[in-house]
Amino acid sequence: MSEAQDRYRLIADGFDARVRAVPDGQWGAQSPCEEWKARDVVAHVIGNHRGMIANLRGGEAEPVAEGTDPKMAWSDVYGEMLALTDDGEAMATTVEGPMGSMPFEQLLGRLVSMDVLVHTWDLARAVGGDERLDADAVAHAFEGVKPLDAMIRRPGVFGPKLDPPAGADTQTEFLYFLGRRA
Repeated sequence: MSEAQDRYRLIADGFDARVRAVPDGQWGAQSPCEEWKARDVVAHVIGNHRGMIANLRGGEAEPVAEGTDPKMAWSDVYGEMLALTDDGEAMATTVEGPMGSMPFEQLLGRLVSMDVLVHTWDLARAVGGDERLDADAVAHAFEGVKPLDAMIRRPGVFGPKLDPPAGADTQTEFLYFLGRRA
């Protein structure tokens, strides 16, 4: 397996564990994202995964329907994505991403993984779950997103970066860079 596949699986496994741990009554809990509840965080990640799958296979990504069981929908799309990470042809396929054309493997290891990583924290924060993220994944994502500072400040992407507290660890610095207060 490649580094990108390993990184995605590590991060997505963490998200999967947080999704499975959400008590049924917590799906309406407020997330750190102003307009999103816990359910919306998971729907966003599912939507991005469906978009990547549609990008590879052709067609349109189906939006997450109102009333969908988040655990089941995540489990389904995660299974599909894991199958794609085992498909060498799919991993080598050039797809369109926010920064232009690139191999699916590169997009998976960079933007998809970073998105899942930060939303793992968002979901955990919303429902009072485990907020610890893999330190190596955080360091890699943080280094990868720093050069994109101007691009990610557009409306609907990330909010303004915040100044982290003195002596903050890398996870806290990463979260503050993405506009979150840890």
